[in-house]
Parts: sequence; C-alpha cells; structure tokens
Amino acid sequence: MIQVCVNGSRGTGDSAAVPMSPAAMAGSAAGAVAAGAAEVHVHPKSPCGEDTLSPRAVAAVLAAVRGAVDVPVGVTTGAWAEPEPRRRVERVRSWTALPDLASVNWHEPGAEEVAAVLLERGVGVEAGLWSGTDGVRRFLASPLAPRVSRVLAEVTDPDPVTAGDTARALLAELGGAHGLPVLLHGEDGGAWPVLRLALRRGLDTRVGLEDTLLLPDGRPADSNARLVAEACALRDATKR
Repeated sequence: MIQVCVNGSRGTGDSAAVPMSPAAMAGSAAGAVAAGAAEVHVHPKSPCGEDTLSPRAVAAVLAAVRGAVDVPVGVTTGAWAEPEPRRRVERVRSWTALPDLASVNWHEPGAEEVAAVLLERGVGVEAGLWSGTDGVRRFLASPLAPRVSRVLAEVTDPDPVTAGDTARALLAELGGAHGLPVLLHGEDGGAWPVLRLALRRGLDTRVGLEDTLLLPDGRPADSNARLVAEACALRDATKR
C-alpha cells in the first residue's frame, strides 16, 4: 500500500506545488489517488498557512478531500499544531467531522491521551514512531499499543547514505510491534532510499510533498501525483 502525504507542515514557500486550501488539497489528493495512492494523509491549515487541529479546519479539509476521493483519509495530531497537551486533547475531542485515521507521535507529551480520545471516538490511530526518539520504547510499553491500526515507522535521518541503516535499526527496535502492520517512510534526502527499502521488505510506505520535494532523479516534483507515480513504478519494478 502506498499512502500519499500531500502537504505536511510545508507551505508554498517550500514549493508552489504544496496544496494549502481544502480545495487544493482535494485536487492534489485526487491526482495522487488516480496515480495509485491507496490512502491520503493531510495536514489541515489555518488561514495563515500553519498546521491546525481546529474543528472547523479539519471538517473543511475532510469534506473537500472526501468529495474528491473514495479512500481512507487521515490527518495529523502533531504537537507543533497544538503544543499544549491538554489543549490538543480538547481539540481532538471537539472535532465535528472525524477522519478515518490520525497519526499520533508517541514521543510527544500527551500522546497516550490523544490516542485514547481518538480510539474512544472510533478513529484509527497511526502510531508515529520516529527514529532518534524514545517513541518505540514508550509505544511498546503502552496498553494502547495493540489497539492502534498501524505503526508509522518514521525515519528522520535525511542523509541518503545513512537513512537506510537508520531505517533498519528502527525496524529492529520495533521487533514484532505487537503484530501490527508497519508503514515505513523517510524524509527529504532519505525519502527515496527508505521507500525502496520498504518495497523490498514488503511493507506499506508513503510518499508526497510532506516527505520530499524531489523526484528520484533529483528534479523538483511538480505534484503529489508525480511522486506517487514514481513510487508505483518502483513498486512494480520490485515485483518483477
């Protein structure tokens, strides 16, 4: 399975291709799904272009994206969108429209509480476990761990030379991960090396302008659809 991460915390200052409005996110998601993406991960934005957990913004994005695609749609609950843990929980509890999935970064303060509210409300949880943090240790010890939908193994090493080794170390630390599905991905210079590793290991993965602004050959990506098409071509080549 290849998920598209359409924007992340990036903005138009990073690339004109990054979708910022609900309509732009919906159009970008539609192109990516047509290119082969099976899920959508999106970051709702405030009017000033910052990531937000605002119920109004989340509802607007979900309505627009779901009007354009018929695949699961997930959102972030990253602490940068709402740094105060109690306030983050309140935001999630106040959502009037619910995503299919929400990522919860287990190394962040308040992760357990955010995940508990999501599960209580029937939202699938992607457990974000970042390399270089204590997220894996905390997750494996959590009573909520067996209840999440999948592990999101996030390799934060941006070096294309070392990202693969960092990914292998992260997977080794995860071990059996309670038998949960694992989605492995990298970022920036590590995005494509880690994606190739995920494909070779038969793991789910993701690609999109959140993770990389470049195609495998180093040229700038002009859309999420182009990134997904390249990832699908690599997947198909791996199967031969």
